[in-house]
Amino acid sequence: MLYKFKSQATADVILLEVNGRQLLEIIGKQPGPQGIVTVDQVPAALAALQAAIAADDAAIKQRVDSDEQDEHSAKGVGVSLRQRAAPFIDMLKRSAAEKRDVVWGV
Repeated sequence: MLYKFKSQATADVILLEVNGRQLLEIIGKQPGPQGIVTVDQVPAALAALQAAIAADDAAIKQRVDSDEQDEHSAKGVGVSLRQRAAPFIDMLKRSAAEKRDVVWGV
């Protein structure tokens, strides 16, 4: 299943279910088959995403630092929350600037 985020201010953002669900939970929305982030909710959503990204970045740094001490560990970190959330964050910012809501559906 995919989450498809739409706004009249930007192109659609399509995310795998697990990633869409994660972003919705971070911004305090109930993941479901459809929903809305209103213009008034965008500042709080952006703040929550930035806080989650900072925590994820710190966790990655800690893993990388500990991996450097263990020469036998795998170095792969994968895709960070920062990378996964970037298109959604851009959508929220541009939508807020144009005073447009963001809706989603599956």
